[in-house]
Amino acid sequence: MKYAITLLRTLVFQRKAQTLSMSSAVHENVKNYYGSRLETSDDLQTNAACVMPSRPVAKGACEALKQVHPDVCKRYFGCGLVIPEKLEGCTVLDLGSGSGRDCFVISKLVGESGQVIGLDMTDEMIVASQKYVQYHQEKFGYSKPNTVFVKGYMEKLSDAGIQNNSLDVVVSNCVICLCPDKRTVISEAYKVLKEGGELYYSDMYASKVVPDSFKEDPVLWGEGMAGALYWRDLIALMKDIGFSTPHMVAGSHIVVHNPELQKKTGDVKYASGTYRIFKLPQNSIKSKALVTYKGTVPDSADCFEFDASHSFKTNVPVEVDAEMAAILKNTRFSTDFNITMLDTPDPNQSETPQYCHLSPFLLADKLGSSVKQCSKTGH
Repeated sequence: MKYAITLLRTLVFQRKAQTLSMSSAVHENVKNYYGSRLETSDDLQTNAACVMPSRPVAKGACEALKQVHPDVCKRYFGCGLVIPEKLEGCTVLDLGSGSGRDCFVISKLVGESGQVIGLDMTDEMIVASQKYVQYHQEKFGYSKPNTVFVKGYMEKLSDAGIQNNSLDVVVSNCVICLCPDKRTVISEAYKVLKEGGELYYSDMYASKVVPDSFKEDPVLWGEGMAGALYWRDLIALMKDIGFSTPHMVAGSHIVVHNPELQKKTGDVKYASGTYRIFKLPQNSIKSKALVTYKGTVPDSADCFEFDASHSFKTNVPVEVDAEMAAILKNTRFSTDFNITMLDTPDPNQSETPQYCHLSPFLLADKLGSSVKQCSKTGH
């Protein structure tokens, strides 16, 4: 018995050591790839940085994007626009903030009373983004900056000074696919969010489990293809850590331009997916509810497009399942809805749900959202 326990501990220690070693190697490769090798998003080997969102971007976000300095937008490497609604006064963390484009857009939307923290592990990106803090402060008419950039790792947010239960929203734009230890990254995001907080992020996803051989190629890692998660594994991971079921917001096909990379990746297809996930109370609502949207979310006076499957028209009652009821009741959207709990329990709580509607590939097919050219800025 003692031998078995010792053997198990040894295996766990070896697995942790292997993960740390791999993470360190990947971090160095990604630092080099994005810090030195890539000058602009045009240097990427896919269209990941220029896939158009599969739903309209809110007017406020578009206006804010137009005010971001062109040099910041030039070094944007994301695969979506991670700007959730109703950010006024929020404290927001951007994981892998890069040039700071999304941070500066969010800086405008949270207002002077809000705060934005950009986290990146590359010195070059931190220096580049810090150069434009004062520019955007003055552009937005703030008396003091509301945006800071800190160097650190997504796997160790406390080392970067990010406190547990301190954030309203965590965003990330095509960065988690560059990290080998996704469970730790998602767990860290869960820890730093307040109860009712939201993880809203875009990332690159694979149509199947990516072969281990991909992970030995530095370019495939740098492009996000080696670390792309099979989209179904995302759902299990989120639920296991404690988050709500992911809600798909947008999805677009990613086109690999480089013939050599096309050959390497074979029949593995890629898509950009934007999801919103919430940290709900442990004892959440177990029954359905009748909810009526008040028309009070900014830029959504007539209709609030919560995700690709849920659209709430103003003053029109809609029956929702237990989890959606819990989200609307326990998050920053609670004041935007009249919520009437129903007596009947939600049968879906005890059934094995079907998640096909959460596939970024199916949504991209439905909307025909594969594109090869687009404007990466609001200019």
